[in-house]
Amino acid sequence: MRMSRLFSQTLRDVPTEADVASHQLLLRAGFMRQLATGVFSYLPLGRRSMDKIEMIIRRAMNAIGGQEITMPVVHPAELWQETGRWYQIDAEMGRFKDRTGRDMVLGMTHEEVVADLVRKEVRSYRQLPALLYQIQTKWRDDPRPRAGLIRGREFTMKDSYSLDADWEGLEQQYRRHYQAYFDIFHRCGLDVIAVGSDTGMMGGKIAHEFMTLTPIGEDTLMLCDACGYSANRQVAKVYRQEPLPEAPLAVEKVATPNCKSIAELALFLTIPEAKTAKAVFMVATLLEGQESRDQFVFAVVRGDTDLNETKLANAVNALALRPATEEEIIQVGAVPGYASPVGLSNVLVVVDDWVANSPNLVSGANEAGYHLLNVNYGRDYSAQMVTDLVAARDGDACPQCQAKLRAVRGVEVGNIFQLGTRYADALGATFSAADGTEKPVIMGSYGIGVTRLLACIAEAYHDEFGLKWPVTVAPYLLHVVVLTGKTGGGEPLTIADHLVDELTAAGLEPLYDDRDATPGVKFNDADLIGLPIRLTVSERALKAGGVEFKRRDSPTKEIISMDGLIARVKSELNKMEADIESTVIPVPYR
Repeated sequence: MRMSRLFSQTLRDVPTEADVASHQLLLRAGFMRQLATGVFSYLPLGRRSMDKIEMIIRRAMNAIGGQEITMPVVHPAELWQETGRWYQIDAEMGRFKDRTGRDMVLGMTHEEVVADLVRKEVRSYRQLPALLYQIQTKWRDDPRPRAGLIRGREFTMKDSYSLDADWEGLEQQYRRHYQAYFDIFHRCGLDVIAVGSDTGMMGGKIAHEFMTLTPIGEDTLMLCDACGYSANRQVAKVYRQEPLPEAPLAVEKVATPNCKSIAELALFLTIPEAKTAKAVFMVATLLEGQESRDQFVFAVVRGDTDLNETKLANAVNALALRPATEEEIIQVGAVPGYASPVGLSNVLVVVDDWVANSPNLVSGANEAGYHLLNVNYGRDYSAQMVTDLVAARDGDACPQCQAKLRAVRGVEVGNIFQLGTRYADALGATFSAADGTEKPVIMGSYGIGVTRLLACIAEAYHDEFGLKWPVTVAPYLLHVVVLTGKTGGGEPLTIADHLVDELTAAGLEPLYDDRDATPGVKFNDADLIGLPIRLTVSERALKAGGVEFKRRDSPTKEIISMDGLIARVKSELNKMEADIESTVIPVPYR
């Protein structure tokens, strides 16, 4: 491909809308252009890199028995109504009516469509197991799109769906995906970890997320370097030492002026924060049938911990959670800053199990300026639910080995879910078992964000000059630069044209900078685009005996004779590919 004909332009200035390196560089290098917030066009360079990523994905999916299909982007709303997700998902779902007034959905995921296919196609256990996958455009109207492709609204995704007759089959397909995902990410040059995660709107009983660690990530991950425990902070557990036993003491109301926070209260009473109960007020959106309603939730955690909102939402089966307003708190009879579940009624109280086991805590008195000493769960108040509500923090004890947990930031590039029979039950996707009974198909769902993966690779592989693509996903393998000098042609141009023909014939994918531009512009663009190898044809190099050879990941330049150039290029590319392939190894399932 000649750059004089390439349908993209490099940009000198950093686009104002780009807030992270990958977003800036993919725009500046001409890989994509933004059409609207979170919506992008992919130009030839970006399309070629995505094609290579998709090829890596297809090979891995085919290797574990996947069959590629293509499902519609537009779905009839009835499918989503049958599973209930039409009512459970908020404005992120793209909804519209067709010309007949029928409700339609822009696909954000395809569990419903797959289950509909299954109920129409699968009749017997002899058709199972099966694995279907697609690479498809998705739409989620994210309220906070950011970081370019890392959090877009329209995106490309590989999603696969396993279909099994029993739970053992699901477990086998799930574990095959687990390893295949590591293989995919490693072949893309990306280092990832797998962490336990929340099943969220997908449902099911087990889920893992595949995370690349980066400071720009929005997810917080809790890792144990001692035993390998890993989990998204949304679901991470911590080791909690049982409180020392104490005989329950009589409740005593004490004046605590100007002590609205746990820190102020502990300082005033000269007690550790662990001896206090913290009240957190939330309003949960709950689904009852096809209608939603708001429910005030009074959550109680120990004063030395923080509430994990995901755990609370899962406990009460909330579609959404938001902090309660001061007016809402007062309406239920509580007093902001001095609140307690003691004496309240008609309120959904959820208590952390550590609070339930901790005797003689200090709690609010529901009276401004006063707290209660020696409050005990079960004697002084009750709750509709007692469960783990605590958010893990850096330095907390690992739940498996009690070593310290480490908090890091990450971006999710893939996820896998054991869905079970949720969608099969809702849509009637059953099969005739060997004993003649009708049973629901057991499903798994597995996703990889292709466009997000492109951005994460760019985030991991760049320097101050531009992108530095791994050989497996680079849009072209070679960047041929010709410097024609003042003559504007001559021997360098003739030799460069011939070299490009030879490289193309050898299957080495050159991008040929044949533009009438200065050496500085050409070299800067070569660094910005970031192809693995740059070959420079110039009068100086020819006089020195050949063509200048430079790897993008090395500052070293050398002159290679024309006779040995293609062999050297192939050798270097083979080394790069071997280095990538050496990372594709079995990973223990956790």
